[in-house]
Formats: sequence, C-alpha cells, structure tokens
Amino acid sequence: MLLHTWSTRWLKASSVILLLILLCSFGLILHQLSSRSVSGTMPTMNQVRLKVNPLLLELEQQRSRLHDPAVKERLRSAASKQNLAFTYVGLDGTILLSSTLSSEGTSVNLRSALHYSLTDALQAADEDASLQLAFPLMDGPDGRQIGNVIFTVPQSLVYAPQSVTWSIFMLGGLVLLILILMVLLIRMERSVKRKMLTPVRHLKHHAESILKGKYDEQIQYNHSDEIGELYAMLDLMRLEIMHLSRQRIRQEKAQKELITNISHDLKTPITTLKAYIEAISEGLYTDEQTLKEYIEIMHIHTDKIARLIEDLLVHALHELGQISVEPQELYSRTVFGKMLKPIAHIVRSRELTYEEPEVIPNVLIRIDPVRIEQVVDNLVSNALKHTTPGDSIRINAEVNSGQFTLTIADSGQGMRAQDMPFIFERYFRGGPSSFSTPVQEGTGLGLSICKSIIEAHGGQIHFSSKAGQGTVFQFSLPLC
Repeated sequence: MLLHTWSTRWLKASSVILLLILLCSFGLILHQLSSRSVSGTMPTMNQVRLKVNPLLLELEQQRSRLHDPAVKERLRSAASKQNLAFTYVGLDGTILLSSTLSSEGTSVNLRSALHYSLTDALQAADEDASLQLAFPLMDGPDGRQIGNVIFTVPQSLVYAPQSVTWSIFMLGGLVLLILILMVLLIRMERSVKRKMLTPVRHLKHHAESILKGKYDEQIQYNHSDEIGELYAMLDLMRLEIMHLSRQRIRQEKAQKELITNISHDLKTPITTLKAYIEAISEGLYTDEQTLKEYIEIMHIHTDKIARLIEDLLVHALHELGQISVEPQELYSRTVFGKMLKPIAHIVRSRELTYEEPEVIPNVLIRIDPVRIEQVVDNLVSNALKHTTPGDSIRINAEVNSGQFTLTIADSGQGMRAQDMPFIFERYFRGGPSSFSTPVQEGTGLGLSICKSIIEAHGGQIHFSSKAGQGTVFQFSLPLC
C-alpha cells in the first residue's frame, strides 16, 4: 500500500472516531443538563392536580361537616393512602384541618405559605425537600373561594424521571470510542515506526556507506511505496557513483600508463637522435653516404616524435571537446591520391606487399584533409605494427549508398576476440596475441582519435579481424 493511501486511511479513521467522541460527549452533557431541569410546567402541574384532585373534591363536598371527627379521620386516611400531606387554611390564615393534628387551630402567613404556581413552590423549597402547592377551595353553588388547601408533594412527582439507561449507554460508548482511539494511535505509532522510521534509518546507513566509498553494499527494500521509490533511486545513484568512481580510477590509471608509455616512446627516439647528433658533431661518419644514412635515421625518429606529440595534442583537444575539424568540399581522387602516394614506399620498405587502389572514385565530399590524413596515417601505422615481412597491406576506395568508403586491410596478426570491444576506447592497448611479440607499442589514443575525427565528419568507422589472419578497417564519409 502506498504511504499516501495508508496515511489517508488512518487519518480518516481517527477523524471519524474523534467526531464520534465529540458527539457522545456533547450528547452526555446535554442529557445531564436536561435531567436536572424541570419538565414542562403544565404537564407536571396536571400530574399534581390528578394526584390531589380526589382529596380536593372530598374537601369541597365535606366542607360543611369538617367539625365531624369521622370526616376528618376519613380525609386524613385518604391523604395518607396517596402519600400526601394537606393543610386546609381559611381565608384569614387559620388552619381548619391538617394531616398533622398539632397544627390545627394555629395560623399561617398567607403571603409566604401560599404557592399557586410550580415555579414559586420550587423557589421556596429547599434542595431535595418536598414542595408545598396551594389550591383554592371553592363553594359549589356560587363559586366563591372559601379557603385554600396546601398540599405537600414529593419532588419526584414534579421532576421528570431520569433516564439512567441512556446515560450509561452514552458513557459506555464514550469510553469504548476512547479505547478504540487509543488502540488506533498505538497501531499507527507502530506502523509509522515500521513503515517510515526504520526504513529511513536504514536509508541513512546506506547513505553513510556510499559517503565512505562502500559502493558494493546493495540497497534492498521489498515494498512498492514512496519509501521503496526512494530506495530504488538511492540504489541507482549508488550504481552510478560506483560506475563513475571505477571509471575515474581506470582513467587515472590509464593516464599514468599513458605518461609512462609516452615517456618511454619519446625516450628511445630522443636518445637515438642525441647519439647520431653527437656522432655527426664529432665527425664519426666515414663518407657522405654514411652522413645521409644518419640524417635519414634522425628524420624517421623525428617523425615518430612529431606523431606522438600530435596524438597528445589531439587527445587534449578531444578531452576539452575542442577537437577542430574544418571540412571543405573537395574531390576525393585529388585528396586521397596525395595521401596514399607516400604509403607505397613506406610499406614496401618494410618488405611487405602493397596493393593500392586501382581507381579512386572522383566524387565531391566534405573533408578536412589534415584530419583525414591523420586517420589514414594511424590506420596504416597500426597495420605496419601488426605485420611481419612477407605479409601484405591492401587499400581500396569505392562509393556505396551515397558514401565514400576507404578500406585498409592487412594480413598480419589480427586481434584477440577479448580486445575487440575496446579498441576504440582511449588508453586501450591490446594485449599480445600468440602471433605477436609481447610488447605493444603506442599510446592507446590512435583509434580513439580516428573515431572522433570520422564522427565529426558525419561518417562511420568499423572493423573486422581474426587472430592470425589479419584486420580490416573501413571508414566512410558522406557525399556532398
């Protein structure tokens, strides 16, 4: 479950329970307030009238015989059966008849003793005391008031009965909802700890491991939620950092090897040049022919040094993204004729068979002659390095599918299968095959530079090779 959905469900459940708790609390408060209030005056006074009406009618009927002890006793007995106490007071305040014998003949203060309304009776009564309500006693024939009857009634007759069951139900529901909310909050706390806090702590541990350079520790999380997405992104970042770190280490190692190789490759021709210069300056040559041979050897080593420096320069420009290619619209026969002409002498001087193109197609192409000549020189130099006397080097030019294609093939040592995926990578120097000498010359930059130059022209370069049978390089340039 996604954390957003999970948190929304928990929030909704908590909100509903809180709302129910508030409603139960409000209902319980209202019930308590209403239970302490008096029910409607008229319905309650009617209940009192129904209670006292039989005795009141008896008093009206027997008003002329109230001096008879038997009538008095009957009235007192009727009041006792109904759990009532009464006092019959004359208009002057004299008690004419009462449930209490000792009070007869005394008088009361009519102003304070007569309460015709329920409100007045409640105000005059003490808490939990009985209420004294007065009812006028009327003369039947002419309807005039002849006295008042004061009834003493219990407050339970006036107050509406309290619903204890409802209070218990509301209070029980409130307690139950509070317990449910507590359980919900405890489960939420555990879920938050399990689904969020613990994974975040583990994530912090993994981040610290990455910071310390421990890239091999795999980050695992088995849930498809927001935390899982964060784990996945961190693991991708770990892999990317690990790749970049290893690439940086390889490049640093390759650059150190490059410096070592170039230092070695420069040391040999410089040492040779120094030796021949000293020999010439000391006059150690015997004749002019020997001097020419010395100069020729010096020229070869000078060219080698120039090529190494040019490779370094192009490599530096390539690293900075500033390798310059200035293509011009030129005819292919003119350009490649000049490039390929010196190659024949160099190849044959190595006791190799050279097969030059029969005809170079004369098509218009966009080409930087200087950079393409550098590509051709690199490819021919590679072919020379991996051939021995008796092998052959073949160059062919043709036009196919709107592309001018130049092929440089040799019948030399070929490449190892494990080296083929990496030959266009910078600093890569193929290992020795069973057909070659252990030492591989070069900086490992040549083919990488060739690829960059051809791609800058909008062309392509590819190769095929088989160990012991030779290598074929082809590059193509688009026609205008």
